[in-house]
Amino acid sequence: MNYSETIIFVMEITGTVAFASSGAMLAVRKEMDLFGVCVLGVTASVGGGLMRDLILGITPPNMFRKPVYTLVAVGVSVLLFLLLYVRRSFRESRAATAYDRVMALFDAAGLGIFTVSGIHTARSLGFDQTFLLVFLGVITGVGGGLLRDVIAQEKPYILTKHVYACASIAGALVCVWVYPALGSPAAMAAGALAVFLVRLLAMRYRWNLPRIR
Repeated sequence: MNYSETIIFVMEITGTVAFASSGAMLAVRKEMDLFGVCVLGVTASVGGGLMRDLILGITPPNMFRKPVYTLVAVGVSVLLFLLLYVRRSFRESRAATAYDRVMALFDAAGLGIFTVSGIHTARSLGFDQTFLLVFLGVITGVGGGLLRDVIAQEKPYILTKHVYACASIAGALVCVWVYPALGSPAAMAAGALAVFLVRLLAMRYRWNLPRIR
């Protein structure tokens, strides 16, 4: 594994931890048991990549070919469950507020990392069409969270909260546009940072797309 591949692997593991945490914490909030916590953690972390691989015709999908990501997601989910189980303080208002903040940060980090990871996977297979790369980046970024919310019977986060999918689109465009000049690792870092910043700004200033109430 060369230097570039190491950086990308570390980013993907970081994204896996972030999304697994968000999935596991939502499962705890829904009062699911340990198995349910693991299912939501794994779904949130590798679900988007699974959808991407099926679109690209990668069979079996990478979650089975490289089970390290799934195993990390299970480990993170079990750890969070045990920590919250021991403390038994999740129902307290202060803990609930902390949950919302932590989940938002986890989602922002995971969204950025998986968005650019999806673009990198498509590029590694020889695809370079902008629309396809952006689409695959976004589906990788939001797909896991979408499946997580559907399983947990929540209104999908990407359809209601703070320009969520739009942040992924913005970061994907940054990654694709700067790739020729910066190369893969730097372009991925720039795209992930763009997603993270847009999400933080949207949460801070309550940016939302227009809707009919």
